[in-house]
Amino acid sequence: MHDIRFIRDDAKSFDEAMARRGLEPQSDAILAVDQERRQIITTLQELQQKRNETSRQIGDIKKAGGDADAIMAEVAAIKSEMTALEEREKTLGEDLDAMLLSLPNILDAGVPDGADESDNVELRKIGEATAFSFPAQDHVALGESLGMMDFAAGAKLSGARFVVLKSGLARLERALASFMLDTHCGEFGYQEILPPALVKSETMQGTGQLPKFAEDLFHTEDDRWLIPTAEVPLTNLVANEILDADDLPLRLTAYTPCFRAEAGAAGRDTRGMIRQHQFSKVELVSIVEPDQSDDELERMTSCAENILKRLGLSYRVMMLSTGDTGFSARRTYDIEVWLPGQDDGKGMYREISSCSNCGPFQARRMKARFRNKGDKDTQFVHTLNGSGLAIGRTMIAVLENYQQEDGSIHIPDVLQPYMGGMTTLKLS
Repeated sequence: MHDIRFIRDDAKSFDEAMARRGLEPQSDAILAVDQERRQIITTLQELQQKRNETSRQIGDIKKAGGDADAIMAEVAAIKSEMTALEEREKTLGEDLDAMLLSLPNILDAGVPDGADESDNVELRKIGEATAFSFPAQDHVALGESLGMMDFAAGAKLSGARFVVLKSGLARLERALASFMLDTHCGEFGYQEILPPALVKSETMQGTGQLPKFAEDLFHTEDDRWLIPTAEVPLTNLVANEILDADDLPLRLTAYTPCFRAEAGAAGRDTRGMIRQHQFSKVELVSIVEPDQSDDELERMTSCAENILKRLGLSYRVMMLSTGDTGFSARRTYDIEVWLPGQDDGKGMYREISSCSNCGPFQARRMKARFRNKGDKDTQFVHTLNGSGLAIGRTMIAVLENYQQEDGSIHIPDVLQPYMGGMTTLKLS
């Protein structure tokens, strides 16, 4: 959410920031509503003062034995006018909030201009793309040939874009999650959280999923929402809180199911596990002071990268362009892992994590603040989130990069302790 004071003070800069998002100027419409609302508030204050003064006259007149009917009628008229203005002020306030809530975050000045993902900038590439002496298969062919990945069963139970994992792959999912959580908590200082997977509307609004992305979410009949990512409940743990600066940074992580209707992605990635309605993810969230958030983004990204390095997977880090950066983010780094079985066996890099600095954008929506010791004033915290990593896509990467010519899968060394010492997945 945006600071109306900034828009009042520098409407030109605000419109320029929205233009980088591909939007037409917004300030005129916003300020028109804001100005009318502020004028009404001023008028209400004046009418309240007049009402108080006039009401006192009624008592004086009655004490003197006079007729106060005319004055009483005037007070009643003032009250009626105030009631109408209060309703108008409430409507304008709701309209103003809706306008501010609908607009994306202001991008960092260092975000490269561009129309879409083709304009993203590669920051670094780690490791060599896996090459094989035999034709690489994708994860669907590998998983189905092992008898451990069943899309037909998923469709039978739930419809398209669901899968049932069995035996070794079911265990591999659990192994990946445990490995990631142990690393992030044991080495990188994140606190493990087990949050609800169903949240209220105001929780979704706090991190920016609502109102804009309602069609991409699953909504229950009692007005709850299935989380699209653990970013939502983790970040909202500080909603409506005033934190002590000494308690920052807060670093939280959670392994949860995630649910996305993918209404805006119809027809994309329909094969396999790349884009499912239900998937699992280990999420990273940081709550920090404003002057720490840029460094925290680098730190968070390195934590996610570390998982890929330990798994021995090749990847690259991309800075997203203006046209590809998400609604709530002011800067985003995508980590893309090499998947040799994609693109008909030619291979390609695919996103496995997005790490974003949201600045005070989410905090303003959530009213999440902090106070330095000895200060009376509060400031909005900065929030960050990132995948550390998406479990399903990490599984895809392991299957495709560690496949053997006979269709078996070598289990990366770091995962073998979590797999009971198993070294290979093969058809039993």
